[in-house]
Amino acid sequence: MNVKSILIIGLGRFGRHMAVKFQEAGHEVLAVDSSEERADAAVGIVQNILIGDATDERFMESLGISNFDLAVIAIGESFQSVLEITVNLKDLNCKYIVARATRDVHKKLLLRNGADYVVYAEREVAERLAIKFGADNIFDYIEITPEIGIYEIAMPKKWVGKSMKELSIRNKYHVSVLAIKRGEQIFPLPSPDHVFEERESVMVMGSADHIDAIT
Repeated sequence: MNVKSILIIGLGRFGRHMAVKFQEAGHEVLAVDSSEERADAAVGIVQNILIGDATDERFMESLGISNFDLAVIAIGESFQSVLEITVNLKDLNCKYIVARATRDVHKKLLLRNGADYVVYAEREVAERLAIKFGADNIFDYIEITPEIGIYEIAMPKKWVGKSMKELSIRNKYHVSVLAIKRGEQIFPLPSPDHVFEERESVMVMGSADHIDAIT
């Protein structure tokens, strides 16, 4: 897994959950909040914290925004601030911007002004996004239980050109193949004789540890 550099803006509940999940996945996280009180409350939970106004372009420029792989705007109380920060990040060549919204109209405005992905937040969404954007070969994730999830992953190179029967996937990798995805088409419950292709992605159910061993 490639370690990513991630900027979290806002240390409310959503921002803290995102920071913790990214850290648990082994990524480098810098969190920014304008509130000294919120920053102090996150000490011991989040490794790197700065106090500053993310709507201030000069402050944001000092962070070296273009060096981050991902910026998450986790502020929920002020849409005006979220929009300003989104524009600032875009102007500073942020590679990928995830913004939080509470209304559909806000989502549309954020996407039009530089956001790459807009989310309606809370803890379960934070966990899903941390997995989705924290790993290069995981495209999506749905939690089934705290231990088991459904993952859409890039086709493992060692699977290409082989069938499920040849690979003995369930016995060897301890995951279940639920579907094959080719472009926008989904083919559920492929037969044991299906030969995997590089252009496909695969939807599997299993634990995070077993998925990591595959990807």
